[in-house]
Amino acid sequence: MQYQGVLNKMQTEFGNPIQYYLAFKNSFIHFNQLLNKEIQIQFDGYECLNCGKEKKIFRQGFCFDCFNSSAEVGDWIMRPELSKAHLGIEDRDLVYEQKVQLQPHIVYLAVASDVKVGVTRKTQVPTRWIDQGASYAIPIVEVPNRYLAGITEVHLKDSFTDKTNWRKMLTNEIMAVDLVDLVQKTQSKLPNEVLPYFEQTKHEVLHLEYPVEYFPSKVSSLNLDKSAFYSGKLIGIKGQYLIFDDNTVFNIRTYEGYKVKISI
Repeated sequence: MQYQGVLNKMQTEFGNPIQYYLAFKNSFIHFNQLLNKEIQIQFDGYECLNCGKEKKIFRQGFCFDCFNSSAEVGDWIMRPELSKAHLGIEDRDLVYEQKVQLQPHIVYLAVASDVKVGVTRKTQVPTRWIDQGASYAIPIVEVPNRYLAGITEVHLKDSFTDKTNWRKMLTNEIMAVDLVDLVQKTQSKLPNEVLPYFEQTKHEVLHLEYPVEYFPSKVSSLNLDKSAFYSGKLIGIKGQYLIFDDNTVFNIRTYEGYKVKISI
C-alpha cells in the first residue's frame, strides 16, 4: 500500500498509549497500526506549507520568502517574551498576532530527558507535551497572554533547560524528579506581575505513554536531503519521531513541507 503527500506534523490523540496519525490531502496513516511492519520512505520534492509553491523548504515547512514574511513564524513564536500584541503593536500581522497571543498560555515543566521549562497555548495541552516526547509534564502557571508566559520562561531559564535532548528522549533516558515539589520552588522566581496567577493554577502531573515496542540504545537521524530513500521496520513513535529497528529515527516535524511517498 502506498501513500503520497506533503509532510506535516503528525496529529495525535491522547490515550494509553498516544495515537499517531499522519494526514495527507486525500488519505491518512494511523502509525500505531504499523508497529513491527516494514515502511519505505521516498523523498519526492518540496511544497511550501504557506504558499504551496514547489520551492525548497527553508525552515518549519516554509520556503525562504514565506519564512521571512508570514505571521505564523514571527520571532515571538520561538521567543514569546517578544510578544507585543497586548500593546497593540504589530510584528507582521496584528490581527493574527492578537488572535494567537491574547489567549491563555501555560508555562510548564516537562520531562522528556532532563527537566525543561516551556510555554504553550492552553488549547495545545497536552498536544505540545506529546510533540516534545515528554513522559511527564505539569503546569507552573496559567496566564492570560503570551507575553506574560514569555517573561516567566525567561526568569526560569537559569534553573531549567528550555530544550529537549532528543537523543536521551528517544533512548528513554528520563530523569527521575518530583515535579510537584519543583513547581512549588519556582514560585519565588516568578515575575511579580505573574505571581497572582500561581495560586489559581492546578499543579497536576500528567503522565504520557508512547507506542514503543522497545527503545534503542543509540539513535541516528534520517536526513532526507542526504538519503532520498529509506526502508526499515517501525518499532515505535515518540514525540514527532518514528523509531526503526536499525536505530534510525525520523523526525516528521523537521521535514514538514517535504513531499514523500510512503509504502507499507
